[in-house]
Amino acid sequence: QVRLVESGGGLVQPGGSLRLSCAATGSTSSINGMGWYRQAPGKTRELVATITDSAPTNYADSVKGRFTISRDNAKNTVALQMSSLKTEDTAVYYCNAWSLRPPDAYWGQGTQVTVSS
Repeated sequence: QVRLVESGGGLVQPGGSLRLSCAATGSTSSINGMGWYRQAPGKTRELVATITDSAPTNYADSVKGRFTISRDNAKNTVALQMSSLKTEDTAVYYCNAWSLRPPDAYWGQGTQVTVSS
């Protein structure tokens, strides 16, 4: 079992920056990849970015060039650096991790990001 805990959400003005962090504990050796998803009010959860050891990083078109995902395997953490934030980036951001053997997925509790003037 893997437990994910996010931190770093908050209120930021349009054009500002924010950094989210996620720490994984438990059976972290089983993790093959990690990522970030977000869910805005009234919308379905959507992928923001993912990172694995064997594939290039992947970003939603809406955040390309503004967000950067990074991972520290030694510390079992994943971060999301968000820049040039827009009001439409407002959402609850969820950390995600997945394993292939056995196939499983894990979610954090979510952290609120609000972009508003």
